[in-house]
Amino acid sequence: MRFEFEDLVFSLALLVLVLATPCLGAFETNENNIKSAVFLSPKMELGPGSVSNKLYYDFEFPSGHIAIKSFDAEVVDEDGNKVPLHETYLHHWVVMKYHKLKNVTNKGNGQKSGYAVRNHGLCQGQVLGQFFGLGSETRGTSTHVPDPFGIESGNPEDVPEGYEEKWMANVHAIDTRGVEDKKGCTECRCSLYNVTNDESGKPLSPDYIGGLLCCSDSAQCKVRQGFEGTKRSVYLRYTVKWIDWDNFVVPVKIYIFDVTDTVKKSDYSTGTNPVHHCHVEYHVDPCSTSHKDRNSCIQVNKANIPLQKGGYVVYGVAHQHSGGNGSTLYGQDGSVICSSIPTYGNGTEAGNEADYIVGMSTCYPKPGSVKIADGETLTVVSNYSSNKRGHTGVMGLFYILVAEQLPQQNFRNSFLSSVVPFIRSIFY
Repeated sequence: MRFEFEDLVFSLALLVLVLATPCLGAFETNENNIKSAVFLSPKMELGPGSVSNKLYYDFEFPSGHIAIKSFDAEVVDEDGNKVPLHETYLHHWVVMKYHKLKNVTNKGNGQKSGYAVRNHGLCQGQVLGQFFGLGSETRGTSTHVPDPFGIESGNPEDVPEGYEEKWMANVHAIDTRGVEDKKGCTECRCSLYNVTNDESGKPLSPDYIGGLLCCSDSAQCKVRQGFEGTKRSVYLRYTVKWIDWDNFVVPVKIYIFDVTDTVKKSDYSTGTNPVHHCHVEYHVDPCSTSHKDRNSCIQVNKANIPLQKGGYVVYGVAHQHSGGNGSTLYGQDGSVICSSIPTYGNGTEAGNEADYIVGMSTCYPKPGSVKIADGETLTVVSNYSSNKRGHTGVMGLFYILVAEQLPQQNFRNSFLSSVVPFIRSIFY
């Protein structure tokens, strides 16, 4: 019987490790090793109806070579009190990685001093390139990355010489105190903001009735006549949990799929990859006969998106705005990879605001049970209700974490890469 050299090396090395280890449980991540830190974003000053939508460079973030286990956030006031959505609506917050030239201060949009590092998602450029991010659902949505998986940060081997790894954030908050139409303000309806041009001064298309272009930074939504309110300062308070990186952590890749993605297929004769044009937001039409489903008005949008490199799904969640009825990610064979359903609040307290999405259900498949094949075409379906009204500027995103290897495969490969050279030196 003939054994491969690497199999022999692995067996010998594993035997040595087992003999030297008091408990096999040491192979698994210990929850006691989890570290946690709470940060505050820069101050956002908001008056009734006003909007803050800024980029923050050098965003505070844990340092070192680590594995992120969760990233949670919410809006608070200067005293640390939670601010409810019906006062300050958190349209979205996203956190992105970038490489910055050492000893250089960011100027303007930061492009001269560094460059963005996006996730593994498929949208063009830096569209939906964030590593972390949610919206109004942030308080009630789990972001925990299950053991032994982790989102890698701070690996010095990934940073080019002369650069350092940094993080930046975009926080989009809308103060709806005293406004004429809270839903209209949160959906960025252009008529309520009296906006006809985008930030660059270019006229908006006549059929663009609402969305991000109408609620940009410093925009003002219409306030009720006679309402008086003061400015106040709010912050994004975010909590990051992590562990130190080691060979037992299985890295995951982040993919964000967009239901508005219009994919142009590859030209295999020239080796051209698919082109993904993600519009990010779209409109939900008022109820019509074509959208009726069992006496309910549901608009169904879907997109078929090919994924060149697959792997094992370990987490999934959708992002929708008010009116959302849930979203599902399907495999090429029609099987459900993950279905994410919104929870609507029914009170006034922060985290349970009536008629707002306050949470999205998440998926945690058993490791190895949900696999996406290389080259598989996935289908994203996003459902919105338009029973009472249409909706503007809604989103239909799906965020998943994918591991290219299972824990035992990752451990074997990591372990062999570290001990094979040493064992070879002994035998040869």
